[in-house]
Amino acid sequence: MDTKLNFADGERLHTYMKKAEERAKYFIGYPIAQDFDYSELYPLLKFPLNNIGDPLVESTYDLNSRSLEQEVLQFFSALFNAPQNNWWGYVTNGGSEGNLYSLYVARELYPNGIVYYSEATHYSVQKNIQLLNLRSIVISTQENGEMDYDDLRQMVQMHRDQPVIILANIGTTMTEAKDDLQKIQAILKQMAIKNHYIHCDAALAGTYSALLDLKPGFDFTYGADSIAISGHKFIGSPIPCGMVLVKKNYKERIGKAIPYIGTVDTTITGSRNGHSPVFLWYAIKKLGREGLRQRALDCLNMAAYAVNQLNEIGVEAWRNPSALTIVFPEPSLALRQRWQIATEAGRSHIICMPGVTKTQIDQFVDELEAELIGNTDLIAQEALA
Repeated sequence: MDTKLNFADGERLHTYMKKAEERAKYFIGYPIAQDFDYSELYPLLKFPLNNIGDPLVESTYDLNSRSLEQEVLQFFSALFNAPQNNWWGYVTNGGSEGNLYSLYVARELYPNGIVYYSEATHYSVQKNIQLLNLRSIVISTQENGEMDYDDLRQMVQMHRDQPVIILANIGTTMTEAKDDLQKIQAILKQMAIKNHYIHCDAALAGTYSALLDLKPGFDFTYGADSIAISGHKFIGSPIPCGMVLVKKNYKERIGKAIPYIGTVDTTITGSRNGHSPVFLWYAIKKLGREGLRQRALDCLNMAAYAVNQLNEIGVEAWRNPSALTIVFPEPSLALRQRWQIATEAGRSHIICMPGVTKTQIDQFVDELEAELIGNTDLIAQEALA
């Protein structure tokens, strides 16, 4: 393709690229890492890499990154203590797809099951439940965003004749609260619920929690039947992606051989982009487990710094134990838009992901302080800077 953009379209693209570069400087409100450098992989953008079908089964579509995807899956299976020789997974388009796949598996196991999930659960879960035509019950939450276990016990008691499908949050959307699998397991045991399935939505906190062995634990040894994470959050990727792991004996209820692609159709989507597994593989190999662990510690230190700086100016900021998410009363709309800060029910948050710097935190705190004391001149200066 030798043709070039005309002048107007070239200017439009240049303007957009400059805006993206500028807005990336003020991006502290969503859980996305920005410190990655995949320039060594840019030549691969010339190729239509497609990991269509099952990542563990070869295909006649040989322009893929299946071998690297398998190494990514092996890394996470070890990280999450998946049962040896009884796990399966694939690189997804993001955490939401991982949740959908896991609920799909749970439905095939227990067609009459009821999904229990807290009101702090990611918005995609309700959509996934509707797509799968599953019955569900919303559980109330504690003040910190964690599931209310008394409410869960009561709801399970009321429907104890039905299989239980638990969707546990390992880092809720707004407060990064983590549901406790040991407490959930105790309730299921107390209620004598034999038919149950536990899925962990660990989109943000899963990777770094496992690297640091944070409590409460949530991996397969704690009772998880499936785990979904996002790859573009803690690890970082220019393309949204994720990974889902599930017990292999459960997964085998799904999928069939497709002659056209010469492999097995076991994933949610047919075609899957083959570039994301390469990004994840590259980051894992370049940083190593110890490098990723230090990455997590650096983020936690930055989160502690941010809470302290906000408290110093009189803002009632807080975070859950070992969380990267700092919660505080919502500031003005102008400040929320400038720093791209998520807000719900009067509470906002910033998230100290890899790439968030002290300079950014200090600038945000200065602007928030100026807003609180009514220093409109400083606010205007910062907006123009």
